[in-house]
Amino acid sequence: MPVPKRKTTPSRQGERRSHLHLEEQQLVECKQCHQPKLSHRACPACGDYNGRQVLDIEGKAQKKAEKAKKEQK
Repeated sequence: MPVPKRKTTPSRQGERRSHLHLEEQQLVECKQCHQPKLSHRACPACGDYNGRQVLDIEGKAQKKAEKAKKEQK
């Protein structure tokens, strides 16, 4: 089984890991409601994507309210 010939120095280890970092998420403005959103995803505020309505935000909120009301009884 192969083993390293020499101990890897911290600087070499750091050079190797220099690309293993997280990048900041790029937010874009929703064209419909002007809220920040992630690129290539539906807007969580209005449910719009690429000029179309793909999520029913109001309906989802109503269902959530009905469910909470039902659980209180």
